[in-house]
Amino acid sequence: MKTEIRHPDKKAHTGSYSAAVLIDGWLYISGQGPLDMATGEVVCGSIEEETRLTMQHISTLLAEAGCSFDDVVKCTCHLEDIHDFERFDRVYASFFPGVRPARTTVQSVLSGIKVEIDAIARVPQR
Repeated sequence: MKTEIRHPDKKAHTGSYSAAVLIDGWLYISGQGPLDMATGEVVCGSIEEETRLTMQHISTLLAEAGCSFDDVVKCTCHLEDIHDFERFDRVYASFFPGVRPARTTVQSVLSGIKVEIDAIARVPQR
């Protein structure tokens, strides 16, 4: 049975998808970006600022499902400009103090944002 996991601060409708779906002990987090959750508006900033906010949204969704960054096994990261990779990577890496997840990072056409990240996590058994 699938369970929808919602970001507790999200008030704006930004599309027909679940922020995250929990099924069979796995959490699938949809692509997150640097959005103001109350308004749905993009929070523009440097690649570092946009990455940090995006990772904070992922952190919130992980916590809502009883997970942490230690439980993340795979991320897919989309960068508007692949030349931002080093700066993006420094911020991204700071969220994973232990074993880092498998990752794919690609340059993508993004709509007014510099980064979008999705994640898969294994929910810890309690």
